[in-house]
Amino acid sequence: MTASPAGRATALGAVAVLLWSALALLTTAAGPVPPFLLTALTFAVAFAAALAVWLVQGGSILARFRWPSGVWALGVGGLFGYHLLYFLALRAAPPVEANLVNYLWPLLIVLLSALLPGERLRWWHVAGALLGLAGAALLVTGGGAVAFRAEHGPGYAAAAGSALVWAAYSVASRRFGAIPSEAVGAFYGVTAALAFLCHLAWEPWGPPAGTVWPAVVALGIGPMGIAFFVWDIGMKHGDIRLLGALAYLAPLLSTLLLLAFGRAPASWTVAAACVLIAGGAALAARDRLARAQPAARRSRSAPSRR
Repeated sequence: MTASPAGRATALGAVAVLLWSALALLTTAAGPVPPFLLTALTFAVAFAAALAVWLVQGGSILARFRWPSGVWALGVGGLFGYHLLYFLALRAAPPVEANLVNYLWPLLIVLLSALLPGERLRWWHVAGALLGLAGAALLVTGGGAVAFRAEHGPGYAAAAGSALVWAAYSVASRRFGAIPSEAVGAFYGVTAALAFLCHLAWEPWGPPAGTVWPAVVALGIGPMGIAFFVWDIGMKHGDIRLLGALAYLAPLLSTLLLLAFGRAPASWTVAAACVLIAGGAALAARDRLARAQPAARRSRSAPSRR
């Protein structure tokens, strides 16, 4: 049994979730590099990798930058705008609350997908995303109480903005389905330059130590490089609602990786989050699983050809 094009695109989109789960571990390995500088360096690595691929493929390099203005606005606005607002949120609000608000983006992807032509939002898609959000909230807060304070309002607004920007970028990518995903490589270069300007404006200059470069390169190739490329494929051609719910696996897998490498303690909240996020993903995939079962039965009952 072969997967449909939409199924293959969804599987590729899910690879992005797996790669993003390594973000926290690799970031801790990179040490105390300022966030905008780390973003600039990792996107520069991703851009260099894209250039290398283009050189191997042949053809005009400049052609890889000739996209309509709307495509540039969406791509750079999504990649750079998300990181800009997220880092501003962490500056103006406690990290726990900022991350909790930021993790609304998978739920927003599921909800905004209803605006796309041909997409039908069902109750199990929303319920699955809500379960995933509950699991992510457990991971972020550790099961403790969260107090949103008025003085941190600008930080919460920036976190909500980052969630909305990323969800809007992801869903709106479907409307540019004719644009090849290699366009993301060009966005990497502009995002790296803008992040470096933010570093010069807001962060103390200090080149990272040589020992952190392996982590920077790994981040640039994986969570900040390949991940955004395959996510673009998933958003343009895959099941957006399912990918939105599956995105909550990223904080769970990230926590499990930190546990495996001794960077975080085990707790009951991790186990509860496993149940909530896995259950939410299964619920969101209800219609896809229902279609797969009859196909699998037909495949088993079909006579073999020798």
